[in-house]
Amino acid sequence: MRPTSDPAQYRHLSKAFLRYIAAEKRYSPNTVRNYGQTLERFDSFAMAHRGHAPTLADLDGWKTADFRAFLASRRRDGVGAQTIKLDLSALRSFFKFLSRETGLKTAALAALRSPKAPKKLPRPIPMQAATALSSAADPEDDWQAHRNHALFALLYGAGLRISEALSLDWGDLPKPGQPLRILGKGGKTREVPLLDIVRERIATYREALEDSTSAAGGGYFTGNAPLFLGARGKRLSPAVAQRALRLERAALGLDDSATPHALRHAFATHLLSAGADLRAIQELLGHSSLTSTQRYTEVDAGRLLAAHSAAHPRARG
Repeated sequence: MRPTSDPAQYRHLSKAFLRYIAAEKRYSPNTVRNYGQTLERFDSFAMAHRGHAPTLADLDGWKTADFRAFLASRRRDGVGAQTIKLDLSALRSFFKFLSRETGLKTAALAALRSPKAPKKLPRPIPMQAATALSSAADPEDDWQAHRNHALFALLYGAGLRISEALSLDWGDLPKPGQPLRILGKGGKTREVPLLDIVRERIATYREALEDSTSAAGGGYFTGNAPLFLGARGKRLSPAVAQRALRLERAALGLDDSATPHALRHAFATHLLSAGADLRAIQELLGHSSLTSTQRYTEVDAGRLLAAHSAAHPRARG
């Protein structure tokens, strides 16, 4: 079978495709229905776009711009990127079927890029929960518990990425009153105020580590030694840190939204709700922009420190 100019051929194969994904591919009834609705929308667009009912002979000559026009029409309908991605997935499956049945060319459709769906931010942890996670460990707990609470306090108190926090060495800790310098994504350096409460958690962790047998022999507090130590004397891994937070959130009765990155998100959310300047928060997080189209002005270090100290809940004790 070859592509023809008979609309009946197209209609016949459209129905055959839906039967195929239902019977042979075993797609769910909902998926089959959604695919069918996508084909109906595409049929209506093709008729308006070309001035006649769609045929395989006509579709065989479509360019990438034609398919892009269909996606643009969906955007004008007000649908989001995720729905457009589903439409495109359905079309690609359909045209793959048509190619197998008739030899229809599909290169133009294959060249079309899927729209990027916006990344979902984790839900911010409520202030009470974030404060509990970053509170002091029980004095009787081992050094690893104190380490975990120091890490959680740093993530929430400074808004660091987990990778940024775990890459810190003891020598990176600034003197009192000085900001913490962070090497972020893309090699970009930023300065973040280190709250007194975070310094206290780190100091308590250090004392517990010094008192433990694990620290016998020294060498754990040199300038290039990892700030957050694993049980085997190496730098703490992200997986172990994440597991520690899972255990802690379970003990506190928190849900799965409490993650290391959610602490960073809570840092920004709680500062914003307390009246901090959005641009200052952007600088503290190390974001080059908050959206793909808007750029924010640089904020001087003094203003960052003032905004942070005035607004961050942990700065108030």
